Amino acid sequence: MTVRSKHRGLSLLIAALTLPLGLTAAVTPASASASGSSSAKPTVVLVHGVFADSSGWNETIARLQRAGFPVIAAANPLRDLDGDAAYVSSIIDTIPGPVIMVGHSYGGAAITNAARGHANVKALVYVAAFAPDKGETPLELAGRFPGSELPHALVVRPYPGGKDGYIDPAKFRSVFAADLPASQTRLMAATQRPGSVDGLSGHSGVPAWKSVPSWFVIPSKDNVIPPAVQRFMAKRAGGTITEVAGASHVVMMSRPDTVVRQIVAAHTATR
Repeated sequence: MTVRSKHRGLSLLIAALTLPLGLTAAVTPASASASGSSSAKPTVVLVHGVFADSSGWNETIARLQRAGFPVIAAANPLRDLDGDAAYVSSIIDTIPGPVIMVGHSYGGAAITNAARGHANVKALVYVAAFAPDKGETPLELAGRFPGSELPHALVVRPYPGGKDGYIDPAKFRSVFAADLPASQTRLMAATQRPGSVDGLSGHSGVPAWKSVPSWFVIPSKDNVIPPAVQRFMAKRAGGTITEVAGASHVVMMSRPDTVVRQIVAAHTATR
């Protein structure tokens, strides 16, 4: 390769990486092009919560993609509620068509705020998730009714500028994912993504569920967000509720078919 061709290749790469947002915003998600039928369906944006990452949605994603839905699993920063919601909102800015937003756990608080102001968000699906009203915090909601085992399992580690919360690995399975194999939860405990205590204590803004229809998946054996708390939030939002007997907080991993059915129900009701 000549020096001139190397320089030309470098220039093309730099140009590609510095395209203005106005051009990249119209790009169709890669998953949308994987199926010819997906263009008629909304993009499903999945938002994970604390102590997890986007891989927790893998079984859900596989089923949605087989059904022809474009899917984006957002990498929730887990730093502060306002910033996390703004990050997820910026992803919605790049999607030209209809969107269904799905949040797990703290991810529910993120979509509650991120969906606000986006006319293309047609439905909100809360999966073992927080659906706060204005001024409420995830931590306050978790303790509104008894049953959460998280406070006694939380390990706080300082980092420059704040504090992160982890689940004690010895308690991870019983608190977070009791219906998954121990071999799997040991890996999950070791690779868990911590959440900033500031994020979990962040006050929510005006909730999108007041103007966008909502669906809820409530696991009956959730030891992080008590089912009573989830029922309270779902009824307050006027949401459509599915309860899953025996399921843990990670119901999207242990019962992905149920979660997908709720997402499809949301699509059917809002298309």
